[in-house]
Amino acid sequence: MFKCHNCSSEAFHTECVSEIFQIDGKVYLVENIPATVCSRCGEESFDRETTERVRVMLHGEAEPVKSISVDVFSYQPESKAS
Repeated sequence: MFKCHNCSSEAFHTECVSEIFQIDGKVYLVENIPATVCSRCGEESFDRETTERVRVMLHGEAEPVKSISVDVFSYQPESKAS
């Protein structure tokens, strides 16, 4: 039975999601990952088989289906006036 690790809800639904992974300073986007999603808080979880397939995809010899350019921002807190 599903129980959310974040909010303890037992209500969930399944959907395909996208996740961004950063490995050795390189960014990867994996789309259409089947996930169990908490209906209360939106926490996503993946079964072991899915997790392993994504790991093999990113560390194996799979070829990307496309490439995209990503803008990168660095959050800088505002300095407080003295």
